[in-house]
Amino acid sequence: MPAPTRPPLQVTINQQAHQLPDGATLSDAIARVGIQPPFAAAVNLQFVPRARHDAHLLRDGDRIELIAPITGG
Repeated sequence: MPAPTRPPLQVTINQQAHQLPDGATLSDAIARVGIQPPFAAAVNLQFVPRARHDAHLLRDGDRIELIAPITGG
């Protein structure tokens, strides 16, 4: 009998609902929306350094903000 599959994670990325596979990382969420550097990332209002994106596991209900700098004046 195969192991039961776990339901996808329901997360919010920049106020948009997304589904990611169980075990997804912040890097997976970034890839889903296709944002290009430079940008800052926060999960549940906590900044996550770029060096930790691959290791930061997401949980169901996480709120992810990807913020690109605005230039001009």
